[in-house]
Amino acid sequence: MKILKGIAIVMASILIFWLIIAAFISGDCNYEKSISINAPVEKVWQNTNTLRGMDEWSPWNDLDPGMKKDWIGITGQAGEKVCWESKEAGSGCQEVIKIDAAKKRIDTDIKFLTPYESEAHAYVTVVPEGNGSKATWGFTSKIPYPFTVMKMFMKMEDAIGKDYQKGLLKLKEISEKP
Repeated sequence: MKILKGIAIVMASILIFWLIIAAFISGDCNYEKSISINAPVEKVWQNTNTLRGMDEWSPWNDLDPGMKKDWIGITGQAGEKVCWESKEAGSGCQEVIKIDAAKKRIDTDIKFLTPYESEAHAYVTVVPEGNGSKATWGFTSKIPYPFTVMKMFMKMEDAIGKDYQKGLLKLKEISEKP
């Protein structure tokens, strides 16, 4: 009986400690990666201003070439949406929220359903850089309390940096084709 009481006290102490630590860690999660592209802004923008365009350089397509996708809405307009289902890439939906052609920025909301539920706000911007362009791909999300403690052990670059780099390199390749 004393052993069980001791175990319960230790477990309760760990839980309380976890909850206190989590209260001091922001749930905000931000990540972005950029690449220089030897192509005019307009050409790069054509590869980033729709979900169908972005799908051409998505690094996650390589995970499952047979990924099921359903396209909804009008391509290149707010409300354009793609939902995917894959054993390898999970399932979810991404929807265009805003397209700012003047500032060359597209904003989307993503809802991941599997392997676990989460939401993110993603964006791509294209700006002039020298004789070419610079494309930036990023996202913001919020980790719910008390899971904010996970930020202490997680590095976004390690988690998704390679995927973002792979996608941006594909965007560069597509955009630099004559």
